[in-house]
Amino acid sequence: MNFNISTFTPHIPRKSSFLQSEKIKGMIRGAILVFLGACSFGVLTTLVKISYKEGFTLAEVTGAQVFFGAVILWLILAGRALFQNIKFHFTWKNSWKVLLTGISTGLVSLCYYKSIQELPASIGILLLMQFTWISMLLEIIIHRKFPTRMQWISVIFILFGTYLAGNVYSLDNIPFSLEGIGYGFLAGFFYAVFIWANGRVGNALIPVQKSAMMITGACLFIFMIFPPEFLWNGSLSAGLWSWGLIFALFGTVIPPLFYAYGIPQTGVGLSSILSSAELPVAVFFSSWLLAEEVTALQWVGVTTILLAIVISNIKKAKSTLTPKGEKLTK
Repeated sequence: MNFNISTFTPHIPRKSSFLQSEKIKGMIRGAILVFLGACSFGVLTTLVKISYKEGFTLAEVTGAQVFFGAVILWLILAGRALFQNIKFHFTWKNSWKVLLTGISTGLVSLCYYKSIQELPASIGILLLMQFTWISMLLEIIIHRKFPTRMQWISVIFILFGTYLAGNVYSLDNIPFSLEGIGYGFLAGFFYAVFIWANGRVGNALIPVQKSAMMITGACLFIFMIFPPEFLWNGSLSAGLWSWGLIFALFGTVIPPLFYAYGIPQTGVGLSSILSSAELPVAVFFSSWLLAEEVTALQWVGVTTILLAIVISNIKKAKSTLTPKGEKLTK
């Protein structure tokens, strides 16, 4: 009688399988964090519009957000130093570039919040999302790096989607402020600058330290433009303190930290797709809480923009999801 010894050999999981399983779990956690960070940004747009209706100004909204954001991030940093025994090294050499990068963050907030002060929130977020093709232009101008054919196709989709979602296919549908549109495009431009600069400075710092220093730079910049009168003129006791904490959490604490921890796990391509959740979330909440009219054709435009983002990043996402040496099966 013949026996096959392999029949009685217990299966021992390979080390590589275990590592691959841990990598997949890490990617899932990272994907959730990136998605939640994008949703946080999307909700913020509607909340800022509500604060305007309560009588708070652009200076108070932007100032309170960066002030409370900086305080919270530095408290988190101090807590990690005290309770987790983590040492941080601050030098002028590793600080000044990060602080300057914070200026671009401050400019995004100022221009974007000014834009949605003049425009419906659903239109303001569309203008901000133009950073996708503006980023490509920066790559061409600064690095002489020309987009691929797929990226050019995605740009066409984004512009067409904006045309539909912005409800501008008839002259009767353009009651919006030209000033607001200009600030919206500026917000998109400065957001593209921020993304470009953020990937090139302070990468040796841990995420909390980098975020704290960057928001501090934004805070100092905004205070130079709008002196922080809200700290002593009674606005805080009138309710701005609660709005400031909310803006800080949704705009300067949760998204940067979630992105900082999630993007390395998920990869740039898949993260870009997941972070586009900011657009439909912002449009949905503006329709729900602000009662802004969003037509079916506008939703088609939003979907078109999301499709364009997926098209431009799908190759990067596939390379992240596919282990080296393996091919995706159709």
